[in-house]
Amino acid sequence: MTDVDTKYVPLTLPTGATTAERRGFTRLCALLASASFGPDVPLDHSFWFTAADLTDLYNKPALAAAAHTVIDLVDQGWTVQVDKYGPLLSPPDTHADRDTEKARIRRQEHLRRDAQLRQPSVRRFVRSMERSHQHGGKLVSVFNLMRDGRELADALAAHPEATDTIQPYVQVVDSASTCELTGFKLHDIWRYFRHTWSNAYSTVPGRSMPILIRDAATPYHAVIGLAAISSPVVQIAERDNWMGWDTKQFVAAIEAQPTAEIAAWLVSRIQTQRDEIYVDDLLRDEVLQPGDLKSPTPEVVARLKADAERHRAKHHRAGVIREVRKIETDAWVERAETHLFRSKRSALLAETLEIQALVSGYLGSKPTVDGLRTALADPKAKTQIGRLARRARGERVGTVIADLTVCGAVAPYNALAAGKLVGALAVSPTVLAAYRAKYARPSEIASAMAGRPIAREARLSFVGTTSLYGTGSSQYNRLFWPASVMGGRENERMGFYELGRSRSFGTSHFSDATVDALVRLCEHGGGLVRVNSLFGEGVSPRLRKVRLGLAALGWPTNELLKHGRERILYGVPLVENVRDYSLGVDQDPAYLLDPTPADSGEAVAAWWFERWAHRRAAQEHVQDSMRGNSLVRPIRHGARVPMPPEDDLLPIGTVAAGTALAQ
Repeated sequence: MTDVDTKYVPLTLPTGATTAERRGFTRLCALLASASFGPDVPLDHSFWFTAADLTDLYNKPALAAAAHTVIDLVDQGWTVQVDKYGPLLSPPDTHADRDTEKARIRRQEHLRRDAQLRQPSVRRFVRSMERSHQHGGKLVSVFNLMRDGRELADALAAHPEATDTIQPYVQVVDSASTCELTGFKLHDIWRYFRHTWSNAYSTVPGRSMPILIRDAATPYHAVIGLAAISSPVVQIAERDNWMGWDTKQFVAAIEAQPTAEIAAWLVSRIQTQRDEIYVDDLLRDEVLQPGDLKSPTPEVVARLKADAERHRAKHHRAGVIREVRKIETDAWVERAETHLFRSKRSALLAETLEIQALVSGYLGSKPTVDGLRTALADPKAKTQIGRLARRARGERVGTVIADLTVCGAVAPYNALAAGKLVGALAVSPTVLAAYRAKYARPSEIASAMAGRPIAREARLSFVGTTSLYGTGSSQYNRLFWPASVMGGRENERMGFYELGRSRSFGTSHFSDATVDALVRLCEHGGGLVRVNSLFGEGVSPRLRKVRLGLAALGWPTNELLKHGRERILYGVPLVENVRDYSLGVDQDPAYLLDPTPADSGEAVAAWWFERWAHRRAAQEHVQDSMRGNSLVRPIRHGARVPMPPEDDLLPIGTVAAGTALAQ
């Protein structure tokens, strides 16, 4: 990247900051501009605050937010400089060379992971897992859940054709369940091995179902790998286009080929959407009259929108939030009548009645193809049909599709391409059945909107994921298998299709301390919009917090939210009718596999061994890689959490001598 190509972001403090605060921030930026940093050591925020003489930051929220943010960005490879106009920031270079780019991304990820592993609570957890304890009359530790690489290599060499040398099976993790062989909680086992990943461990909002893949061929059923099925990112253009349920794409498709089935679905969607909104308090408060639901007018819609805005403002008062948190989860009417859900209900009902007023006239009670064709010819009605499809997608995006947010193998199995085994088993009948059983219950948001229990569809139709890197090979490359190994038809295949590339956008490059500082800035500024991390407020609370904080600083949010880690998007369609079932047009999924598990993954494991493991096991470098994982003390094993040294807790960088500090 040349200077001509470089985009510089000016950094200033917002109106209201004092001259002393501006000078302090400039001093910090000048120090960061002249310092040299170790390649694998994160910056210690408190050190740099001290070096720049930034004090009493609690009472200086704008300075605190700006200082935390710029340190995080420099930590992730951004470059800061100070000229006569003030501090300037430029994004890190990306590299055409695959290995160099991977190394850059790996360093970014390791910085956050190692910072997490330095936390006292995490260090205590790791030590507790590695410490021996009595169970079943024997001393066991997490090391019993690792397979010695030398033993595995020897076993494969002695019996190269034996598929029973490794006996994988799926174990869905429940927070309350315990491993019978070791006495550890299953979630603690999962968490320990998750800490060995290149990126930091974090919980995800919404649905989450951790999965262990274990090896029954070992005494304690060693961990082969782990996965997690979680709530998906709501909007991913590449995924939505591939599925065919992007709003514009869907409307264009039905415009080109209108059907009676689609016409009937549109009418049904309007009715269902309206009927699943609790209206008792709206009628009681005379925001709504009984006849308005059948014959809505623009005045009714306007009243509902005004009501939504009124209650949204009330929701963001701190005292109200505390009361919301006290409500029992299944007290649906009480929850529906909170300011949060009153606002959401009024807004959705206004939208629904707008759609009804414009579309129902064309479709009537007995919708026809001609009626649908006429509606699509009216630009206003066509727009409302798009809104209806978008609402249907939003309703089902978190129920019938999911993201594979964790997927990979641990040593020594990773040398045998066991990540591909984990990927296949993560979408196997055992997992699909467990997901359906776990989430076949009332939806919290839908039930709070309706004031009564509302169950959402829990049969998965599609699972998406991303590669760790945007270049080079990925464990999902060429990952296809015969559908028959999962009970499907002989002539069908399943697997991970490449959908495109992500837009390297998010908050993973910001520390928790920075997010907290940005939130406090918003609260101090008395912003009308607060992110309270309440279920039902909206998706991605962390992203919304960072956005609001950066906006309060007056800094360009879209530029600074680009973390520079482009990734490859993949997706696994589980049904033939992906679009229509995912939108609810089709009531039932046409599965490519048998969703009723006949085994715990034995057929998939046999396929993987024959397709991938057997061939690799014969290669000398693979054998050497496996043998490098020893459980003989001192333990050197790739499945052990790579704890940073305890004497490396204050990474500070080196400030160049004679640095001129701006005053």
